[in-house]
Amino acid sequence: MAATVMDGKKVAATIREEVKAEVAAWREQGVSPRLDVILVGEDPASVYYAQAKERLSKRVGIDFECHRLSETATEAEVLALLDTLNNDSAVHGIMVELPLPKGMSKDRILGAVNPLKDVDGVNPLNQGYLALELDGLFPATPLACMEMLDRYELPVRGQEAVIVGWGATVGKPLLNMMLGRRATATTTHSRTRDLAAHTRKADIVIAAVGRPGMITADMIKPGAVVIDVAINETAEGIVGDVDYAAVSEVAGYVTPVPGGVGSVTTVLLFKNLLKGMKMQMQAKK
Repeated sequence: MAATVMDGKKVAATIREEVKAEVAAWREQGVSPRLDVILVGEDPASVYYAQAKERLSKRVGIDFECHRLSETATEAEVLALLDTLNNDSAVHGIMVELPLPKGMSKDRILGAVNPLKDVDGVNPLNQGYLALELDGLFPATPLACMEMLDRYELPVRGQEAVIVGWGATVGKPLLNMMLGRRATATTTHSRTRDLAAHTRKADIVIAAVGRPGMITADMIKPGAVVIDVAINETAEGIVGDVDYAAVSEVAGYVTPVPGGVGSVTTVLLFKNLLKGMKMQMQAKK
């Protein structure tokens, strides 16, 4: 029996309506939620993602401003802009598009984002809050994985979850999210001996490496949940890390690429913005 397809577009549409309703409620109170994005240089992917956020902002009623700096901008200029946005009460969310030009310290710049406005969960304080199970703003892609599980009412507590990929953007935050929900969580990576021995035991497999088709059907326990985070460009088009057609014949649930986790990620930035607004209001009291 073929796996149930976890439709990210459908989940994203539901969340989008929830966000839209909450934004409307804020506006009725005289508050206009606002997201500011910093774009340094002309990296095509960064330009595309900034424009996508602007389009979605308009759909849900959030004010949006993109601060475009040239490739020759200095790190000091970016930090000065961040300081201005951090201290502007009209700005509720801040995101710095990556990659940054050579010569800029990504860690220094991301660390300068106000943790309460850090919609992408990149500030080290928010990463620490996640590890310690404290409240904060957390990375959108790992949140999207958890959201998919929740929206399909799939259990996490007590489940054996294997995360393939240990990166700071997805793998490490996911590990902490899974542990926070009391899953038995394992992170695997390029040095893991016999990856399949781990994934075959898993109730939940999350692939986030960037290697097309690396997760094959023989690596999956029958009935398992398989979430594919990766977006790989190939001659055949966009694919994930999972051999989708074959794995769909074994798994119980599976996310497609495209149309899966990626569809949910962007809208969760706006959920983070709204959460951050509440935290900002609370901090003023």
